[in-house]
Amino acid sequence: MRSRSSPSCRDDWQCGLAVAHVPRALRAAAGREPGKVAMVQGKKTRAFGALAERVEALRNAAITALGVRKGDNVGIIARNCFEFIEVVAALPDAGAAVAMVNPRGAPPEMAATLEDCGATLVFADAQSAAFARTTGRQVIVFGEEYEVLLANAAAPPNLPQIDEWDAWTIPYTSGTTGKPKGVVLSHRSRMLVAMICASEFGGFGPDDRFLAMSPMNHGGGLGFPVSILSLGGSIEILDKFDPEATLERLKFGGITGLFMVPTHFQMIFALPPATLARYARPETLKSILANAAPLPQALKPRILEYFGETVLNELYAATETGLVCNLRPRDQLRKASCVGTPFAHVEVEVRREDGSICHADEVGELWSRGPVMFNGYWNRPEETARAINDGWVSVGDMARRDAEGFLYIVDRLKDLVISGGVNIYPREIEEVLFTHPAIADVAVVGVPDETWGERLKIFAVLREPLTAEDVGVFCTGKIAPYKIPKELEEMSELPRNANGKVLKTALRARAA
Repeated sequence: MRSRSSPSCRDDWQCGLAVAHVPRALRAAAGREPGKVAMVQGKKTRAFGALAERVEALRNAAITALGVRKGDNVGIIARNCFEFIEVVAALPDAGAAVAMVNPRGAPPEMAATLEDCGATLVFADAQSAAFARTTGRQVIVFGEEYEVLLANAAAPPNLPQIDEWDAWTIPYTSGTTGKPKGVVLSHRSRMLVAMICASEFGGFGPDDRFLAMSPMNHGGGLGFPVSILSLGGSIEILDKFDPEATLERLKFGGITGLFMVPTHFQMIFALPPATLARYARPETLKSILANAAPLPQALKPRILEYFGETVLNELYAATETGLVCNLRPRDQLRKASCVGTPFAHVEVEVRREDGSICHADEVGELWSRGPVMFNGYWNRPEETARAINDGWVSVGDMARRDAEGFLYIVDRLKDLVISGGVNIYPREIEEVLFTHPAIADVAVVGVPDETWGERLKIFAVLREPLTAEDVGVFCTGKIAPYKIPKELEEMSELPRNANGKVLKTALRARAA
């Protein structure tokens, strides 16, 4: 998809609310309280007024010194830092979309992202500079070179007109089900996400502070920090997730909210008991937003006991759809393995293959539509057309909806296992396996079988020895016999992407 302002999912009913774009929202926050701290990282701080001035300088330099024009794409390869926020505010104000490159990716993966988006310019931190300079593109490295650029910025004679539907960023999908795709996100969608956060969660007001420790090159890792900044709140940045450092900031840093993935919780609860006791029940915490991968139900009682009963929100969202559903704190134990109900202004349907609507508790494909959806996949019109149907978006998740209207993600459509003609959803099996005391982490996939078409195989990180026969005994009576895997392979860790999702394609390839 190359159109920047006419998304395929744009309908008349979506266009009734005019919203600001990201840089304008930051300027407005700076106008209200210019001396207020916007960002903290270690001993460094940056006030809203200084942030707005630097964003303006970078925008001007992008146009006058770097030759950025409206419709360009630029890349960023960096860990979490102040400059990351400045780039995603300034370059779109110059008319360019910022493509997110995973700084922890292999060089061929990073090169493929830059090539796919056609980046004319790359911003890089010091750790990524050497690779960035091999790409043959113009490179600006954070540090002295970047500061000189800002100091010498000259105002352009004219500024581009920025529309709310214009592309803001292009994050890339995780690649768990195939080649990563660039997802074109508009200013409009990001600003409306901020409004949803303000109305739905605690911890997103002007007096709140969000802990930004998830990678900013991924959706929630950037979207939530930008949301609170646009609302006049502040962020504290960690360049990467560290379990004890995260707990320390939650306990003593006045943090009111953060975004976490299941792996984060598992790493935290692997800390020594004395360490956990030191940081339990952080008093200022209002909201934990959990997403990116299913949160095992077996983990939830411990999360609620440790962090508090009123803070956990489990979200269903995708880069393409934005925020879709939330399981609120009061329902975490009442609705097991559930992703809650839709956010305001979001509609969902669970459909059969023929497009008809499923009955209560019938499994089908989940479709949603709302005001925060993507514009389309970058330069992939056919895949955009498959994902968007008359304003409704599907990312291939299978779901069911109970009589109360709560949604349950059964599995990814591409992870469905068909054995002997019977549909089997691995996530159901994984939820049972997570309750086994010997299993620290687990994934179930389908592998080729000459007789049955596919058979089930377990890949597990174990706390103590365990056999497939042991698993069979444990699962008997908990799931149907045909759903009990007969194979188990122990691994030191499961392959995951930077956002914590298990790479089941890698597991299937390993088993082939």
